[in-house]
Amino acid sequence: MADSTQGDPSLAVLKQAFATATQHASMAMCQWTRGSVSLELDRLHTAPLEEAMGLFTDCMDLMVMIVLAVKGTDASQLILSFDESRGRQLAANLLQREVPADAEWTELEKSALMETGNILASAYLNELTRLAGRQLLPAPPVFVQDYGTSVLEQALMVQACVSDEVMISSTRFVFDAKAVDWNVLFLPDAALSQTIQDAIFFRV
Repeated sequence: MADSTQGDPSLAVLKQAFATATQHASMAMCQWTRGSVSLELDRLHTAPLEEAMGLFTDCMDLMVMIVLAVKGTDASQLILSFDESRGRQLAANLLQREVPADAEWTELEKSALMETGNILASAYLNELTRLAGRQLLPAPPVFVQDYGTSVLEQALMVQACVSDEVMISSTRFVFDAKAVDWNVLFLPDAALSQTIQDAIFFRV
């Protein structure tokens, strides 16, 4: 997924805002996981709605995802995604136990990942609240096991209710000093993106 910000000052402003929010989320994750996880903004991309699914050719596998809507917005969402084995590894790390061989997720494991999503989203949105001058809070997290494309399609359909174009901020993870195939996708709706841009430009 290529970055769309080059040559577009308004998108560059948003990318900087999302990068700052990502730094705050990274600090919260380091505290929550005892320093084993950090994250960094990867790309910011905009695309017409009909083209957006083509950006995610790497999301065809069965995934574990934590989905959080953003309260106070029409259609903004944050999605934390892992492949199955990495999700189990993180849950085991948080619970300080061995990675289980069981096929089914326990409620305790699900709760550990949902709390991870809640902590990450709260830190991320707290910084965007400061930048935008508008309170943004995560809705209760939802644990989902599904194909990545299916969940993204549902998220994009929510976006379709309010806009013909989608903005997607993608974040990469480092776990135990190694890059891993985890992602945080932030999909701000058009109104929220405009609010953040206006607030930052007003301060300049």
